[in-house]
Amino acid sequence: MVLRQNSEVNMWGFAGAGSRIAISPDWCDSTFSAVCDSDGKWKAVVSTPAGSMMPHRVRITETDFREASDSIRLDNILIGEVWFCSGQSNMEMPLDGFWDCPVEGSAEEIALSGKHDGIRMVSIPKTGALSPQSTVGGSWKTCCPENAGQFSAAGYHFAKALNAVLNVPVGIISCSWGGSSLEGWLPEDIVSGYPDIDCRVSEPAEGNKGWNWDAHTPFVMYNGMLFPLKNYTVSGFLWYQGETNVGRHDTYAARLQTLAAHWRGLWAQGELPFYLVELVPYRYGESNDGNRKGGISGALLREVQFEAARSIPNSGIVCTNDLAYPYEDIQIHPCRKKEVGQRLAWLALNRTYGFGSIDCEGPVFREMEIVGNEAVLRFDNDRNGFSPWHGLEGFEIAGEDRVFHKAEAFVVPGQKCVKVSSEAVDKPAAVRYCFRDFCPGNLTGSRNLPAFPFRTDDWQ
Repeated sequence: MVLRQNSEVNMWGFAGAGSRIAISPDWCDSTFSAVCDSDGKWKAVVSTPAGSMMPHRVRITETDFREASDSIRLDNILIGEVWFCSGQSNMEMPLDGFWDCPVEGSAEEIALSGKHDGIRMVSIPKTGALSPQSTVGGSWKTCCPENAGQFSAAGYHFAKALNAVLNVPVGIISCSWGGSSLEGWLPEDIVSGYPDIDCRVSEPAEGNKGWNWDAHTPFVMYNGMLFPLKNYTVSGFLWYQGETNVGRHDTYAARLQTLAAHWRGLWAQGELPFYLVELVPYRYGESNDGNRKGGISGALLREVQFEAARSIPNSGIVCTNDLAYPYEDIQIHPCRKKEVGQRLAWLALNRTYGFGSIDCEGPVFREMEIVGNEAVLRFDNDRNGFSPWHGLEGFEIAGEDRVFHKAEAFVVPGQKCVKVSSEAVDKPAAVRYCFRDFCPGNLTGSRNLPAFPFRTDDWQ
């Protein structure tokens, strides 16, 4: 496994009621102790050193009231950074890909995975439960061709980039369930207060096993998969979810804030970083005019995801709007997971680890000015201007009639602005950029990081 470096990490377990527990790590001369409660549960806090590739051992000894003792030894422990990755299928998606849906570059990544022995991952099996559980399955795996194919692709690429820059081991806890809603990762006492969620949940006829549960069921993932991990000392959270909540954007931002706050309280490690991934481009349905880009239900959820990332303390979001190929408009699992993981890593390196020279966010719309028949747009994160100068894609413009038309847009050299217009609109009133379910754009800023989708209007 991997333990977080330079920390007071939790170790916990079960033994005889009243037994004394002694924890002896090989990286120091100290022994850490705990006493089992009446239910046989114990937890101790153990100090860890700086991270390195040196494998360590820990011996855990139980001594009961008769002074009889027993012990176990944990081997091949690395000290480094540990991140908790959760969400639905795009976070779960392994390097092996899904049926009819490969991950780009996976053959090379899996073949060369043995070169990255500082990466380890545990994938938590799909486990639903009606009440919070104490334990869950799953075991740590080393990074090698035999194991890497089942690693979360986004999590793997995040860990690979972090490991390369920090030069310490990186452990990933992959705790995801394809199709799960945000409400699946919150406790029942919170979800029961949501009037649109039916909390009348019963055990599946086939028993409490993985896919026997409906993936849309509220709170059972929280009980069966997340709650048992609450003691594991982590460096932060990565959240890649949203597809199942499309159409419910009006509640998503507030509930995501609740989720981040609750998880932080559960882990009791302070304001841990919470970084999320923008909803992937996907054609959720046809627009009224049959536009292949679909409607805007996905765009509305992206909008509130961005707002949530701005309102949750110590949070951030990575843009994925440029990471879908044209043929993936009806493929909800885009294949370019390398860039997703890397962008999450740039975010963590910049904001968590203090690498201010690593850019982590593309242009963000700030203001619009109407000059004649053109809309002039200005952005934050415009330090080095924009690209490309011409041939910008994804812009639409409308007049007071609120009918949007495909727009021509270009970067004004040296002025840090984008001008947008259309022959069909004499008097512009609003501009949208990639504000469709599936509308990949190409406006980028410093180091080619993509601009976030936006709209200047609030029309319904």
